[in-house]
Amino acid sequence: MNTESMLGWLAALGVPAELVSIGTETDHTWCLVREEVDGAAGWEVFWREQGNRYDWARFSSEQVACFYLFGRLSWTQALRGAIGPVDQDRPRAPKAPAEPATPPHGTPAQ
Repeated sequence: MNTESMLGWLAALGVPAELVSIGTETDHTWCLVREEVDGAAGWEVFWREQGNRYDWARFSSEQVACFYLFGRLSWTQALRGAIGPVDQDRPRAPKAPAEPATPPHGTPAQ
């Protein structure tokens, strides 16, 4: 995942596009921006409101910053009930075969 694919992944979860700003700081959004501090490039993730940064985090990797923001916002969607566990009626991956039953005492195993 990177900044180019981020909005598509978030849209797939139902996160409104206007809630996220990538590359620029915008009030009332989660921002993901590239910043250079003391000659070291990094990626910063934060909520911006009234010109202030809240819940700020900095990463040296674009991919890690994207997954961090994706995780925060997907957790929010789960709390809202917009996403959740797979339905019981949906097909799932097959389970591993069951262990053979232990024969009753005194009966030889086959």
